[in-house]
Amino acid sequence: VQLQASGGGLVQAGDSLRLSCACGRLFSSSVVGWFRQAPGKDREFVAAIRWGRRSTYYADSVKGRFTITRDPNTAHLQMDNLKPEDTAVYYCGRASELAYAPAQYKFWGHGTLVTVSS
Repeated sequence: VQLQASGGGLVQAGDSLRLSCACGRLFSSSVVGWFRQAPGKDREFVAAIRWGRRSTYYADSVKGRFTITRDPNTAHLQMDNLKPEDTAVYYCGRASELAYAPAQYKFWGHGTLVTVSS
């Protein structure tokens, strides 16, 4: 299954945006993670969800502002109170177990660009 991220755009600081990741059918043991990469920076962990248990995990920088959820075939990342430092290309990926390093995930596609203006 190739995961594809969508939903990015240009917003102002304080606005909200909802990203989606088309996942298809996944094993309950799978983990779907959202990562982001700003220009000149490494790809960093944002949030993850265990597909079966639906337990969620967040980076400290987004805790309380971002929410990861999923329905049968899609993972969503609700981003509220966006800040200029959230500007990045956002990717979704799949892992076989919970991990916070991008190397543990499989990514497809070019991600979706989120730009937050001040």
